[in-house]
Amino acid sequence: MGTAKNLLVELFVEELPPKALKALGEAFGQQLLAGLKAAGLAGEGSALNVYASPRRLAAHVSHVLPVAADRAVSVKLMPVAVGLAADGTPTPALLKKLAGLGADASAVPGLKRQPDGKAEALYLDSTVPGASLRDGLQAALDAALAKLPIPKVMQYQLADGWTSVNFVRPAHGLVALHGAEVVPVQALGLVAGRQTRGHRFEAPVDPVVLQDADHYETVLETQGAVIASFAKRRAEIQRQLAAAAAAVGASPVDDEALLDEVTALVERPNVVTGAFEPAFLAVPQECLILTMKANQKYFPLLDAQGRLTHRFLVVANVRPADPSRVIQGNERVVRPRLADAKFFFDQDRKRTLASRVAGLDKVVYHGKLGSQGQRTGRVREIARAIVRQLGAHQPASVQSHDELQMLAHKVDQAAQLAKADLLTDMVGEFPELQGIMGGYYARHEGLRDGVAIAIEDHYKPRFAGDALPRNHTGTVLALADKLETLVGLFGIGQLPTGDKDPFALRRHALGVIRILAEKNLPLDLPELVTAAFDAFHPAVDAPADAPPPVGGLALAPDTVAAVCEFVWDRLAVNLRDQGYRAQEVEAVLALRPGRLGEVARRLAAVRAFAALPEAAALAGANKRVSNLLKKAEGGGAGPAVDPARLVEPAEQALAAALADVAGPADAAFERGDHGASLQALAALKGPVDAFFEQVMVNAEDPALRANRLALLARLHGAMNRVADLSRLAA
Repeated sequence: MGTAKNLLVELFVEELPPKALKALGEAFGQQLLAGLKAAGLAGEGSALNVYASPRRLAAHVSHVLPVAADRAVSVKLMPVAVGLAADGTPTPALLKKLAGLGADASAVPGLKRQPDGKAEALYLDSTVPGASLRDGLQAALDAALAKLPIPKVMQYQLADGWTSVNFVRPAHGLVALHGAEVVPVQALGLVAGRQTRGHRFEAPVDPVVLQDADHYETVLETQGAVIASFAKRRAEIQRQLAAAAAAVGASPVDDEALLDEVTALVERPNVVTGAFEPAFLAVPQECLILTMKANQKYFPLLDAQGRLTHRFLVVANVRPADPSRVIQGNERVVRPRLADAKFFFDQDRKRTLASRVAGLDKVVYHGKLGSQGQRTGRVREIARAIVRQLGAHQPASVQSHDELQMLAHKVDQAAQLAKADLLTDMVGEFPELQGIMGGYYARHEGLRDGVAIAIEDHYKPRFAGDALPRNHTGTVLALADKLETLVGLFGIGQLPTGDKDPFALRRHALGVIRILAEKNLPLDLPELVTAAFDAFHPAVDAPADAPPPVGGLALAPDTVAAVCEFVWDRLAVNLRDQGYRAQEVEAVLALRPGRLGEVARRLAAVRAFAALPEAAALAGANKRVSNLLKKAEGGGAGPAVDPARLVEPAEQALAAALADVAGPADAAFERGDHGASLQALAALKGPVDAFFEQVMVNAEDPALRANRLALLARLHGAMNRVADLSRLAA
């Protein structure tokens, strides 16, 4: 087989798409390693190092054989009855099959007979020579290039001016070294060698000649002025950013995606500090930060209080002795961007948000759901319903009538204005700022701060880990906005599928969950979803300013149930991600709790109950009770238990124990002490065990059978108020 050596493969290309570079590099290396392993040229002990820079994809694989080991294979030929005549001579069909495999009649005596279902089959054992590195690497390289996650393929012509190639970017060089030897593989019209190119402007040697596979990274850095490793380049950028920021007493904006993108844009990072006129700081800092990050790939600097300063960091791709011209150039190009932001901000403030509301009727929200104006009307109606539900569920001592009226007024005003910033120049240029700019413009107009904060916060939480709305008005508005989106899109069949969720409905559902649960709101999920559904079908006595119904709009009748199930399903995923066991989550969510703020307390109670020595037996008994009630006519939900028909001592004892336990358990449940409610059930273990050992539930006497089922139904109800304990049974 020869001695195993390390292998290097590099594809040198024109500048790769930065947002895809990291994924391209990882995929290239992993696919190459998988192909080598499949060919028997690399094993479990082979280590992979991946390199990705703007102009190269490379992989270093250790312990690669020059020739793979021979493999013993057994090929099924055909049934014995088909391959051999009665006298044992081969049939023409068998001889033809053998010829196709490179064998002849001389192989017949060595064929094996093995059972194959009801008959016997003939098998040919042979040894397949191991693949050479050239052949195995060629196949692995072809497969790796074919499977790259290329965001957009481009077509270009090779040097012959005739042959076309499809790839992510034009390729200009290929390196394949096994130790110090070149492996003559080909790809994209290129033949592998040992030469590559370094930095486009600063490489001290060009071309860079690689003597072996093991010094690739070092040689490329010293002779090519390139840090080939994506991870090392990223770490170096982080180090330089921190040092440059500390030098001016600031800190860079934390943005992992921007850091990845900049790492993919430079081969020899050099962080320099630039500045702009402090007068631009009068513009909301979100606008300035976004334009610097999105348009220029700069890292804005913040002071100790998190306020934007007039300095920023640039990750340059060159390291001149005097960086002044680099700094001046970047300062010159950022100034018009900031001036544009200031112009948009000044122009937008010349019109009120209220003056823009009518224009929302001309902005399409969705072809089947009408305009943004109609959507605004629905959100207002849903928000009114949420306030009404808060008033119905919240004790009067906590939320007075006057407070509710004030909340309703502020919520309605915020809901009416929340989408108006979609028509501003700033949001037109930077859609990511919707809501945020609405808050700024509301404050500029002198609207009460609660309304401005609600407008700013009504998209929150925008992503996992984002903050929740800061006040009651924003909380109600955010809920209404997310519920309108979920119900509307579910109602017209735009459901998420697999990994595709173009309308971010999973994120909207998680936002509803977090708001209801983390703020412990006294709101019922099905009631909320029903209110949102009703907003799409205005009542006859709807308010005069209610939105007109969308022409031809008819949401699916099962929308409410579908949305609720979707939210509970996302809640289950979220809870498991938090570390709760699947059984605990299933037990609590099986009851489809309407108040999501209670779920955490119920989970804690279930976990404490599961630790009791009586828990396993009670969970098993509960499962048995559930099955008996399901099989019984009417589910066992018949008349009340008749004490006169409790004839067996064990059923009398269970009824008595249940009567003793039910009161304390129910009282604990009503006051929200779910743990005490469940733990009170531990006293039922003995009576329940005795009941199932000594009592025949399905008695021949229909009256006795019905009474025992009624007793079990009562037991089932008492045990499952907090959670479906049968889900805890193994």
